[in-house]
Amino acid sequence: MASTTQHVPDLLRIATAGSVDDGKSTLVGRLLYDTKSVLADQIDAVTKASVDRGLEGPDLSLLVDGLRAEREQGITIDVAYRYFATPARSFVLADTPGHVQYTRNTVSGASTAQLVMLLVDARNGVVSQTRRHAAVMALLGVPQLVLAVNKIDLVDDAASVFAEISAEFGELTRTLGWSPEQVTSIPVSALHGDNVAIRSENTPFYDGPTLIEHLETVPNAVERHDEVGLRFPVQYVIRPRTPEYPDYRGYAGQIAAGRVSVGDEVTVLPSGVRTTVTQIDTADGQLATAHTGRSVTLLLADDVDISRGDLIAAAADAPEPINQFTATVCWLAEKPLRPGARLLLKHGTKTTQAIVGGLDALFDEQNLTLVDAPDTVELNQIGRITVQTAEPIPADDYQVSRESGSFLLIDPQGGNTLAAGLVGDALSTLHLKELV
Repeated sequence: MASTTQHVPDLLRIATAGSVDDGKSTLVGRLLYDTKSVLADQIDAVTKASVDRGLEGPDLSLLVDGLRAEREQGITIDVAYRYFATPARSFVLADTPGHVQYTRNTVSGASTAQLVMLLVDARNGVVSQTRRHAAVMALLGVPQLVLAVNKIDLVDDAASVFAEISAEFGELTRTLGWSPEQVTSIPVSALHGDNVAIRSENTPFYDGPTLIEHLETVPNAVERHDEVGLRFPVQYVIRPRTPEYPDYRGYAGQIAAGRVSVGDEVTVLPSGVRTTVTQIDTADGQLATAHTGRSVTLLLADDVDISRGDLIAAAADAPEPINQFTATVCWLAEKPLRPGARLLLKHGTKTTQAIVGGLDALFDEQNLTLVDAPDTVELNQIGRITVQTAEPIPADDYQVSRESGSFLLIDPQGGNTLAAGLVGDALSTLHLKELV
């Protein structure tokens, strides 16, 4: 078929972050509008609603503000995913709420992002929420940042304002561990479309790319091709036991990291048994090789005792299962975290009981400092803790693999997610000064 030979644009996963009323909805609406990713009847409806409000042009924030009704009803706002594309690349955008109480949603949206667009209002510059979001992005290991200095049309002497905000943000991101090549500042007006898809004549001081040009050309971090070997959490075991497949035993799941080929030697964890991949099945037929993100069923040479929650890993660099480790967590619950808490820990497809030991340090993202031995970790705070699990988990350090180095802490009673966790001391990579 022709479709199999066509060039498919690569996919970039991006997320937004910023403070309330910085124009995030308008910017996302502008991206959808300028890339022709919305239907004509949606544009007509937005235009009509905008005219009814006395506006001269369409209020593009209405394209993405479908959660407004929920907000007014007091329902928790979640991450909304938007899809758009240009001839050069496709995009999945996680649109996260701006209010400080929804930092948890920002963590969720940015955890898989290869680039985050952080918005600031040109009139306000870098505010506390900007610093908080930048710190969270640094801990999550987001490889690329864009600072969109929005509403640049509303300030006097836009050139000096943009330079000042860019310099302050550049200093912040360097402290948090990014190189200058990983951070790009762009002056935009989401309302008027300046430097979003079209280079603006209103910003003669800026000679860099438009936002869409930058999104199209920024290196895709997924292309860092398999820095870590295969990480395949088993979701379920397939045993049809039918006349057609009497002896079929396959292990189904999604490749979290690395790749796998027929003939590869693998290790099953936590048992440590070694075997070889004999077949890779998919809904579309068999594959010789499968990469990160692909859902597959693996068949192995030996009859190995494998169940849901086990990990099939590359034999050459399989992680050592651990049941006591240091972790960095972003606490997402109203009730604070205290030492001795008994929780559930979910890593990949495995869920096990866990006890939180000591609270080693608290990250003060406003002052970029560490506070030693806090009594608690509160909502939206980031802390370094020790964790002990009832069963060993085959985890990598988060600095080695974002996918296999992350976990969740869950309330054993209600089943609510309490924290997003990173295996290892993620705070050590930041250039922080200790509080004396």
